[in-house]
Amino acid sequence: MSLTRSAEATASRTADSRWLELLARAGFIGYGIVHLLFAWLALQIAFGTSSDDGDQSGALRTLSEQPLGKFLVIAVAVGLLAMAIWQGLEAAAGHRAERGKERVTERLASAGRTIVYLYFAWTAFKVFSDAGSNSADSQEALTGKLMTSTGGRWLVGLAGLVVAAIGVGLVIYGLKKSFEKHLKTGEMSPKTRTLARRLGIAGYVAKGVAYGIAGLLVIVAAVNYDPKKARGLDAALHTLREQSYGTFLLTLVALGIACFGVYCFLQSRYRKV
Repeated sequence: MSLTRSAEATASRTADSRWLELLARAGFIGYGIVHLLFAWLALQIAFGTSSDDGDQSGALRTLSEQPLGKFLVIAVAVGLLAMAIWQGLEAAAGHRAERGKERVTERLASAGRTIVYLYFAWTAFKVFSDAGSNSADSQEALTGKLMTSTGGRWLVGLAGLVVAAIGVGLVIYGLKKSFEKHLKTGEMSPKTRTLARRLGIAGYVAKGVAYGIAGLLVIVAAVNYDPKKARGLDAALHTLREQSYGTFLLTLVALGIACFGVYCFLQSRYRKV
């Protein structure tokens, strides 16, 4: 057996762990809670009453301030870490039902999700330990440092293009209902399947819009040498709020993100893990 096949076999056996599956499903519940709180912060920004950053770190800080909040935050972190391990294994040896380019694409997507879940898990651990959990400030500071280095503005601009592309990809992913192939639709009732479809479309489109704006702002920051524009989702939501009909548009985005949060709860039951 080749080294690659041996590694894939080991990863496949690990992926079959019942405990990993249970933790990953619990992780979807935590992920959903984070997005519901994120949506609540976005609504507060829409109506000018927000006191925290409109991103996932702000949502986690809001959660930590509730009764048993620290316990809930660390539980979310563990669940997200399990999701990262699961998607890492999928990237290494999963998606066997697909073939050729489609399998390569799915494995690359799993690798991307691994990075996202690891980042959110790390953010949750930082919130739990109160160690510099403000991701918007961190992104602004990092952008400022990069811009002072040789070729730094090009790197920042490239990062903005990547984030904007991810936003466009999320919108397309949602509109094409590509998320349905990862669900156990055969176990759903017709009403549940319709609900999952509507929540998925609204959720992915809303997240895509937010990430797309965030990416464009990073590009603008690189062009204008203005690190304050590169504050991630928080800056994207505030920028949307400042536009004509901004309150209405941001409210729609917030509702869409809330839909994604509820969709995560459905994934905890029906996602193929």
